Amino acid sequence: MKDFNRSGVMIDMSRNAVMNVGAVKKMIDINARLGYDFLMLYTEDTYEIEGQPYFGHLRGRYTSEELKDIDSYAQTKGIELIPCIQTLAHLGAIMKWPKYKDINDCADILLAGDERVYALIDSMFKTLSENFKSRIANIGMDEAHFIGLGKYMQEHGIRNRLDILLEHLGKVSEIAKKYGFELLMWGDMFFRLANNGDYNGSVDSSVKSRIPDNVTLIYWDYYSKDKKHYDENIINHKAVDENVWFAGGLWTWTGFTPHNEASIENSIAAIESCREHGVKNIIMTMWGDDGGECSRFSALPSMYAVSEFLKGNTDMKSIKSGFYKEFGIEFDEFIALDLPDTPNNENGRINDPEKYMLYSDCFMGIADSTVRDGDGKKYAVCAKKLEKNVDNKEFGFLFSTAKALCDVLELKYELGVRTRKAYKENKKSQLKKLIGDYDEVISRIEVFYDKFEHQWSIENKPHGFDVQDIRIGGTLMRIKHCKKKLESYINGETDSIPELEEPVLPYKGNEPTDINNFCNIVTANVMFFQ
Repeated sequence: MKDFNRSGVMIDMSRNAVMNVGAVKKMIDINARLGYDFLMLYTEDTYEIEGQPYFGHLRGRYTSEELKDIDSYAQTKGIELIPCIQTLAHLGAIMKWPKYKDINDCADILLAGDERVYALIDSMFKTLSENFKSRIANIGMDEAHFIGLGKYMQEHGIRNRLDILLEHLGKVSEIAKKYGFELLMWGDMFFRLANNGDYNGSVDSSVKSRIPDNVTLIYWDYYSKDKKHYDENIINHKAVDENVWFAGGLWTWTGFTPHNEASIENSIAAIESCREHGVKNIIMTMWGDDGGECSRFSALPSMYAVSEFLKGNTDMKSIKSGFYKEFGIEFDEFIALDLPDTPNNENGRINDPEKYMLYSDCFMGIADSTVRDGDGKKYAVCAKKLEKNVDNKEFGFLFSTAKALCDVLELKYELGVRTRKAYKENKKSQLKKLIGDYDEVISRIEVFYDKFEHQWSIENKPHGFDVQDIRIGGTLMRIKHCKKKLESYINGETDSIPELEEPVLPYKGNEPTDINNFCNIVTANVMFFQ
């Protein structure tokens, strides 16, 4: 692609939604058609390691046979399949198993300096060497915020944490060299440790000489539309590694819907800055935070647009025309999959009300302070726009799922507010009328569940959908319970509903609400050990 050596997409296979082999091959086909030359599979523990039966157990991990099959297929399409793993943090899933307790520093972080850790990492690289033709590996090491502050500190005392990181990196580097790998590494921890946790800033020039010669840093940033922001951070990264790669975002990780428009706006600024500063290699990430609810195929508009930006084409009219020729759906119609996030979004932020209002409790809605009269009706408009493509042979399932979600939100979005208002005003006649809405919401959620389950089965392995069963099933049971309590109150069997007596408080004070973590959305009560 013009001015760039390499470009590709990274897909998160670690937040429950592990794409099945057929879906990965389809994504390889699309990447090849758009001009990308590599695909990264982000696997924290979702790949099989010989001698580590608990590593990725019950998580839908890829077998060696599956990885070899995907790798061989990618080669036939001119795509390099690059492994993307974790060798320090983001290994919380394995920490659930007692087997790994002794090599846990704290949180989701491995115990640096422990030889058992390096034996595990050696087995990781042995697996990669056997299943991937590529001899490039992304080793992660991002967001290890508490490195050296848990068991490590108990065993070694207080040490400079940058030293701990570099010593650990050195050992991982040597293991990688044993298997012939060149390494990529998310670059944030060098900056965070130097700037009190902030990724934006500079690093002492002495760090450059301490980074192993087979390690290249990645500057990752998904959040800004300001080119100057990228300029400053690229300059800071190049001071540490002249050959730094850049990773931007195809937003698929904050709810059920993609954020193509935000991805496109951010990427225009980022790619312009990369081109100006000589960054030659680009990764576009598709994360799946908090459950992997969003379809990766729903980000096709931004994936296509970025591929054109990399070729030097920023003319959106041309891009939209090319997208239609490539996928058979008008660009603006496909990007309608963004809509469930947008009806009540007045601040231009990525807020994901389609997620937090789906799971919002009808009596104790944490985000109810954001609801305004008429918000629900806007989802009926969204559903109408999405309906046009539900019968599309290739991608209709995406529109069908999004429409069903909008159908739910048309009624559920304001249900808690309307319930509380009628209760506070002691209007039992209005509460009685709301019982029908509770029944209809239950029915619509069941339809959405069926559509969502179908979408998941097309793209992903079944493992991980258990979480969706628990979340959506729990939501249904809670709505049924609220309905039952309303009926008891209406019939005079109870004198009050204590939950509705509570005041509604803004979740983030005067800041805009954006809640995309299920546990924070669904209840103020304890859902896990704290």
